[in-house]
This record gives sequence, structure tokens and C-alpha cells, in this order.
Amino acid sequence: MNTHLFAFALSSLRRRGAKNLFIFVVFGVMVFLLASIFMIAHALKAEMAATLSSLPEITVQRIVAGRQSLIDASRAERIAEIFGVKEALPRVWGFYYFPRGGVNFSIVGVEGFGTQYKASLQKVADLFGEKLVADDTMVVGEGVYETMRKNFYRDYFLFVKPDGSLKKVTLVGRFKGETSLESNDVVVMENALVREIFGMDEGMATDIVVRVPNPKEVATVAKKIAEIYPDTRVVTKKDLRISYQNVFDYKSGIFLALFIVALFTFFIIIYDKTSGLSSEEKREIGILKALGWKIGDIMRVKFYEAAILSIVAYLLAMTLAVGYVFFLEAPLMRELFMGFSRLKPPFALPFTLDGGTLALIFFATVPIYIAATLIPSWKAATLEADEVIR
Repeated sequence: MNTHLFAFALSSLRRRGAKNLFIFVVFGVMVFLLASIFMIAHALKAEMAATLSSLPEITVQRIVAGRQSLIDASRAERIAEIFGVKEALPRVWGFYYFPRGGVNFSIVGVEGFGTQYKASLQKVADLFGEKLVADDTMVVGEGVYETMRKNFYRDYFLFVKPDGSLKKVTLVGRFKGETSLESNDVVVMENALVREIFGMDEGMATDIVVRVPNPKEVATVAKKIAEIYPDTRVVTKKDLRISYQNVFDYKSGIFLALFIVALFTFFIIIYDKTSGLSSEEKREIGILKALGWKIGDIMRVKFYEAAILSIVAYLLAMTLAVGYVFFLEAPLMRELFMGFSRLKPPFALPFTLDGGTLALIFFATVPIYIAATLIPSWKAATLEADEVIR
């Protein structure tokens, strides 16, 4: 790299500071917007994929009048006898709304020393088994713990049962799951205590989860369960994945609108650059040719100008996007995907960067801007010096 030409390019950028600053800001804002949305979407998809991978292959729900109702836990024994089923476990869980915090807690029941339907719950049960089987105790996720502290519940929590009476439950520990989305709003307690808080009869469950080791047998097992119990809705992991993907596709419509606006603004800049140089820029090229500069020298200066402006804007925008998404938790923008509801305690986006997407943004912006700068400069540099100056 010719340092003298590079220094001249820097001085040229300063001479047209106002115009270059405008381009720098618009370029950076566009890259920041695209990078932020891609980072949020990728982080949420990674979290969703990790959460889905931990779920059982089949979930069986009882439907009454078109709505989910409690199911007889003894049905798990009949389902476990179906060929291809490894185990069927009744689940006792539900959502508890905490008005003061404005959030929903997911209360999940476990058997203190039994087999759990999910590896993360099995770790909690193994770690806090003795404490969970004690009278009226619970273990909570990080989001629940912070919400309780903010509302002055430190060692216990008072649950309101369906009959209006209060149930005091002692906090004996907190945990952090493999994914924040999975465990952040979770309260784990013994099954009998969950039934008491929700007013559920003994022997009833919220649903039944089914483990099927062979993925090819999931559809067949699901069909058999539906035939045995016609009043049930059988949901497979594949159904859940499709459902979540549909939500992302819907949210992506908003992203597409933002993408089009940003891209339109960017190509306005490109059109302005390729439509021709300003009279001042043409005169500068003509003077340089009159002074003996070669076409190659002029093109290198213009390349340095475009590269400095676009690459610095790209790097700064990417740095700001990383800080905005993963350190500030993407206020406002992440609600495009998650919604503005406060019915779940907020959770941290996992730090994941998709190199392919970042490279796509780079090659879709920086080389195009450099080319849009070099093409009109080359046209002007190939003319005679006196013609360009006139």
C-alpha cells in the first residue's frame, strides 16, 4: 500500500466531510439495523432449537369442548405398553400469574427421587431431591428469583390457591438451565404441592409425555395413541418445530419491511454515486492528471476513500449491533420477535454469531459501495485532463 496515496485519500475524505459523513451515517445505520435483526433472530432460533431438542417426542393432551383439560395420569401405563414406546410419564404443571410482578411463572412438578421427563429437570431433582420432598419447598429459575427479590420475597413465596387461601412455599434453591428460554420462568416443586396450588385432584395430570427412541416410529405411535384415546390431542416434536417456525416466519414479515426500507436507502446512495461525480470531484481528477498522475494512482486513491468509509462504517455498525443485542438486550427491536407482553420474566439472549450472515451483509454492502465509487471515477480518469477540468 502506498502510504502517500493513502494519506491523500484521508485528506480528500476530510475535504468533503459533510457529504461523506452523511453517507457514513446512512451506511452504518443500514448495516446496524440488518445486523441487529439477524443477530436477534439467530440467537432466538438457537435458543429455540436447544429447547426443542430437550423436549419429549410426543405430548398427549386431553381435549374437552375444544380446550385442553386435565388427563387421568393412569393413561400413561396403557400408552407405555405400545410397541416402540420407551416410557410415558404424566406431567403436573401450569402457569401461575403473579399480578404484582406482571409475569407468569411456569410451575413444574417433579417426583423427588423419580425419573423426570427432561434432562434439565432430572438434574434439578438430583441436586435438590431431598429438599424438594420436604414439606412445601420449591426451586426456582433465575428470572423467577429476580422477580421475587424485586417484590420483597426472599426466602418464601405466597401462592393464592383457587379457593382464595394462601399457600406459603419455602425457597430452597435456584438453578440455571442449559437454555435461558427453557428455565428462566420455571418454579420446580413436588407434584403433590403443584396439585394443591392449582386445585387438581389426586391422580390427574396436565398432560402425558412419551419417549420414542426411534424417530421413524413417532408418527405410528402418535396415531395409535389417538386411536386408543380419541379425546386426546397428540402433539409431536415435529409439530412444535413447525409451529415455532411459523411464528418466526410471521415475525419475519416485519423484518422484511425493515430490510426493504434499509436496502432502498442504500441503493439511493449507490445510484447517486454511479450517476456521476460532482463537478468538484471531476475537477480534482483533472488537476491530478494535469500534474502527471496516472490512471492507476487515481483509482487507488478512490479505492482507498471508498474502502475506508465503507469498512469503518461496517465495523463500527457491527460493534454497536453486538453491544446493542447482547449487552443491552436489544430493547424495542427484540419485541418484534417476542412481542411486548411482560407475561414472562425477561431472559438474556444467548451470545451466538452467525459468521455466514455477517459475511453476507459485508459482501452485499462494502464491495458494492466500492464499485459504485470506482466506476464513475474510472470514466472521469480516462478522459483528457483539459476536458475534465472544463
